[in-house]
Formats: sequence, structure tokens, C-alpha cells
Amino acid sequence: MSAPEDVVLSSREGHVTTWTINLPEARNPISGDDVVERLVQLVDEANADYETRVVILTGAGSAFSAGGNVKDMADRTGMFGGAPHQLREGYRRGIQRLPKAIYHCEVPIIAAVNGPAVGAGCDLAMMCDMRIASNTAFFAESFVKLGIIPGDGGAWLLPRAIGSARAAEMAFTGDRVDAATALEWGMVSRVVEPGQLLATAGELAARVASNPPHALRMTKKLMREGQRQDLDSILELSAAFQALSHHTADHGEALSAFLERRSGNFTGN
Repeated sequence: MSAPEDVVLSSREGHVTTWTINLPEARNPISGDDVVERLVQLVDEANADYETRVVILTGAGSAFSAGGNVKDMADRTGMFGGAPHQLREGYRRGIQRLPKAIYHCEVPIIAAVNGPAVGAGCDLAMMCDMRIASNTAFFAESFVKLGIIPGDGGAWLLPRAIGSARAAEMAFTGDRVDAATALEWGMVSRVVEPGQLLATAGELAARVASNPPHALRMTKKLMREGQRQDLDSILELSAAFQALSHHTADHGEALSAFLERRSGNFTGN
């Protein structure tokens, strides 16, 4: 059995933290309690660590994530075992913790989709703020093909990423969407060769991380709240956040850097 820290690896370089789902032999399923617990823990750590300004999430090996463990489904073991009321509680106390945690992650997350993102793996990518895909990647909201439904929040996540009509097409057919189509649909912002994926994600992450951390976190909060609040509510929250922003040391440094035509040196103050 893998140690908890081994199922999802975490490393930080500068202000960029990378999380790697590390179960390549099983194509990086995320239905196990150990993976869920580890990812929730990593979100908590990122929220508390102002040295982390952006996260890259990827998978080890050839897959981003195969989602649920189909063998466990067939055997009715793990989170898929038990009576209906036990299964319901298993979802609520298990994998459904993941979209809640990632939704409330305070720093931007970039999904570097290195291969298939299937079922809950597809939804995991949709939980992230930005997505870059290898040209070998594909996405599938494949639950219906197994006679089940998106139990991890996909019915909420996918329409917000690509619109209701395309989300419905994916959910009702369960068919694959290749990387080129994902780019056309706006599911990902760019598609690159496999060998360029992490470098491209790293370049984007570095651009994000070059900005003041408080402003980044507040902007992410506004972007998230904008998905569910009305305009008046967002304007009120924006006014409050802006008042705070104007009184940060990083705002002063950003103004000085702009006027002096240099890069800013931001401290999170």
C-alpha cells in the first residue's frame, strides 16, 4: 500500500506548486479515499501557504485520470460497496469532498492534461481554473456508458466550462472529445505536443505567479463567486476587495514597478 504522500506527489519551485496523481499503473483513478484525502490536504496546504501562488495538476504516466476504479465498481468494493444509503454516504464523505475542496482552493489551478481524462477524471479537469492539454489527451463524461450518473458534480462543472448544449452532448452520449475538439469548444486554452506540456503549463504558471498574491487570491474568489452570484452581489464584493487591495504594500510596489518600467517584487503584504 502506498503512503498517503505517494499517491499524489507535491513539489514547489519558486511560487509554483505541482501536484501529480501518482498511480500510473491504474491510470490515476481518484475514487479511492487515499487520493481524495491527499488532494484535500494539499488544497488546505496551498490555502495556508502564501509562497504558493499557483498550482499545476497533472497525472503520472500516460493518463491524466481514469476517474473511478471500474474494477472496484464491478466487485462492489471500496467506495462502491454497500447498500444504497451506504453508497450515498460514501459519495458524500468521499469523492464529493474533492470538488468542494478544489472549488474553494484560494490559488489558481492549471490542469496539465497529459492523457485521457475520463469520468471523474474529466470532471477533475473541469474543477481547475485553466486547462492545457497534450495532443494525445481526450475527455469523456463517460458515466452514462457505465449506467451511472456524474456523482462528483460534473452536471454543475461541465456546463460552466463549455456551455449547456455541449455539456449535454458529452453527458448523454458518454463519447470521447479529442484534444483538438476540446480546444475548439473552449474546454482547454491550448493543445501542445506531449513533451511540451509541463513546460507550457510552467510558463503560464510563472506568468500567473509573477503577480501580487493577495490580488490573485481575491481575483480567483471573484471569478468563482461570479459563477453563482448576481451582478449586484459581485459589485459589492468587488468594492470591498478593491478597498483592501488599495491598502496593500504590493499595490504600492506594483505602481512603482509600472512607473519605473521594471518587474515587481511582491511579498504578499
